[in-house]
Amino acid sequence: MKKLTAILVDDMPTALEMLQKDLTQRYPEIEIIGTAKSVVEASKLLRKEQPDILFLDIMLGDGTGFDVLEIHPNLSSKIIFVTASDEYAIKAFKFAAIDYVLKPYSDEDLANAISKAKNQIQPDKEQLSVLQQSITKPNQRPKKISLHTSDKIMVVSLDDIIRCQSDNNYTEFFMSDGQKILVGKTLKHFSDMLKEYDFLRVHQSHLINIQYIKEFIKSDGGYLVLKNKTTIPVSVRKKNEVITVLEKI
Repeated sequence: MKKLTAILVDDMPTALEMLQKDLTQRYPEIEIIGTAKSVVEASKLLRKEQPDILFLDIMLGDGTGFDVLEIHPNLSSKIIFVTASDEYAIKAFKFAAIDYVLKPYSDEDLANAISKAKNQIQPDKEQLSVLQQSITKPNQRPKKISLHTSDKIMVVSLDDIIRCQSDNNYTEFFMSDGQKILVGKTLKHFSDMLKEYDFLRVHQSHLINIQYIKEFIKSDGGYLVLKNKTTIPVSVRKKNEVITVLEKI
């Protein structure tokens, strides 16, 4: 079995000790070659060592995990992001479509993270940029979102998404340039993520970016006409919500 090296970065001593203990006891194929509790310590360590896996906490006492990555832009390590149970951080990871381990983690969580790290394609700079913006500016509307297709990861602007449509356990994104992007997540997943950012679930199969709504036709059961002339049905129970939203625009 090929030995893998790891460096652990976490500003909480108890969390660092626990992770070190779990790895030592359960993963003999992983050799811990260093630990750090800050951006400064991690940066010094990474100048000397390039581990196979970097366990990187997001919020550190003297900065963030992103500061570490910016200092070492050519880092080849597989990264396992670790974050505390914070709703903003979790939302940020979902927007960036990047895997993470949530503290306190279970044995299964850690096992899954290590398995993915061994096989993962590294997040690209655009994904990391989405993650950084979402975490460091949690009260601002995110500008972009990462979408996993069957063969690639695409980073798109929220303003370029006209609508999303359910396709069983998949969601199809319809973009302003005419492009369609099929993603292996349910419409509910994206509805929950985007509902705070001017996206409205008007039907069990349709999520709409409200800036693309042209008019709401109340007859014939009720439907929306979008600026690109697409018509979208509105469910009976969503009619009042649609009217309320459009009155505020």
